[in-house]
Amino acid sequence: MEQQPLQAVIHQICTKDPRYAEDAYLYVIESLDSTVKSRMMDNPGCTPRHLTGQELAEGIHQSANYDFGPLALTVLHQWGITKTSDFGEIVYNLIEAGRLCKNDTDKKSDFDDVYDFEEIFDKPFLPRELQKALKKK
Repeated sequence: MEQQPLQAVIHQICTKDPRYAEDAYLYVIESLDSTVKSRMMDNPGCTPRHLTGQELAEGIHQSANYDFGPLALTVLHQWGITKTSDFGEIVYNLIEAGRLCKNDTDKKSDFDDVYDFEEIFDKPFLPRELQKALKKK
């Protein structure tokens, strides 16, 4: 049986579960790929391995800050993503559609509360004076 193109699978997922934009699914997959490649570059000679939910969430953080800078929070919110558990929802929708796989120890809750979005996507781009004032609180 021939596998459907990724774009068609994502469209079907979004029709069934419209919480997240199609671009959100594509970005999670791209971030997964770049996180695996980055880890391989950091450890030459290693083979690709399965990422945990926390590792993928951190990889998405790194990718989004690099790709979107101070607009990362805005872009993610526009796609329907407001917390790290949303990454888990997207990943598990892709698993259910047969486009990603999981191992026996993986749980959707692995993505819960990995980090605070405002803290990680917004604060680093605030002016230094405002960052200092927020630290004093």
